[in-house]
Amino acid sequence: MKIEKVIIMLITFVLEAIITYFIALKFSVRFIEVMFLTGLAFAVLSFFFSTGGGKIADLHSSQLSGQTGIIQKREPFIFRRGQFLFLPQFFCL
Repeated sequence: MKIEKVIIMLITFVLEAIITYFIALKFSVRFIEVMFLTGLAFAVLSFFFSTGGGKIADLHSSQLSGQTGIIQKREPFIFRRGQFLFLPQFFCL
């Protein structure tokens, strides 16, 4: 694995831990209780922003086609696995 991907994964992990710590501090709960939810939120957001647009892009192009009558070429959905989704595998080795 390239060093850039490792650095991005570590920065993401540290950022997630910091956000989780402040949420746990704010709501007076244990760190581990909040870690699952913030990890899930990070995974969903990184999946949403690392793919080619998905359903949201299809919705916007369909609305635009309906308003203008111009049919746009749609790209097929391709899942691109980014650095964010490599993080759990990195720590399980």
